[in-house]
Amino acid sequence: MSLSQLNEAFEFLEDWEDRYRFIMDLGRKLPPMPESEQVEENLVHGCQSTVWVSAESPDGPEAPVRLRAHSDSDLVKGLAAMVIIMLSGRTAAEIATCDLEAQFSALGLHEHLSPTRSNGLHGMVRQVRSRAAALAAA
Repeated sequence: MSLSQLNEAFEFLEDWEDRYRFIMDLGRKLPPMPESEQVEENLVHGCQSTVWVSAESPDGPEAPVRLRAHSDSDLVKGLAAMVIIMLSGRTAAEIATCDLEAQFSALGLHEHLSPTRSNGLHGMVRQVRSRAAALAAA
C-alpha cells in the first residue's frame, strides 16, 4: 500500500469505527518481524502495548531503509504499519528529517487515539527517526 492509497482509504472511510478496523487490518497484513529482531534494542518505550520497530539499511545510507515492526496489539501493529507505509522507499537521511506529525494530523489520528496510544505512536516515530539518523551518519 502506498501513502496515497492510505490517504484515500481514510477519506473513503468517514466513520472512525471503520477506520479503526482498517488500521487493525493493516497490522494483520504487516509482514512478520523475525523473533531475532524482537529484542530490547528494538523495543519502543512509552507505549502501553509491547511494540518493536527495527530499521536497517543493508544497501548503504543512500538506499531505502527497511523497516519492520511487531506488536501484541492489533491497533498498535496497525499504527506501526502506517508509519512504515508513510516512510516506505525513503533513505535514512529522509526519514531522520521527515515530519510525520503533519500526516497524522491530516488523518485526524491524534483526536481519535487515547493519550497512551498517542504517546506510543510518538515513541515509535522517535525511535525510527533516531535509528535513521544513526544509519545516515554511518
